[in-house]
Amino acid sequence: MKFFLTAALCAGFLTALAPAGAEAGEIERACRQSDRTAASPGLCRCIQKVANRSLTRAERKTVSKWFSDPHQAQVVRQSSSRTDERLWLRYKAFGDHAARSCG
Repeated sequence: MKFFLTAALCAGFLTALAPAGAEAGEIERACRQSDRTAASPGLCRCIQKVANRSLTRAERKTVSKWFSDPHQAQVVRQSSSRTDERLWLRYKAFGDHAARSCG
């Protein structure tokens, strides 16, 4: 579980739709600012690309906050709210996709 959260938080956030030279997305910025040793610029860019394809803008904004406060991911995971359940399922799928795509 710890590996999944780390991989998803470090890799689960980015998109190929952004034009070249575009400003980094919220997930890429959060990834780069995290103190995780695996959070290289290339990995953070890859995660943002996957996030852009997998999550809505609002979901990316929410998930980006989990880099600095991972406990919030667990709050959503354990919530009984349908909205939180949908977010968690999409986030989990995003994390799996990012792990496969970004190494």
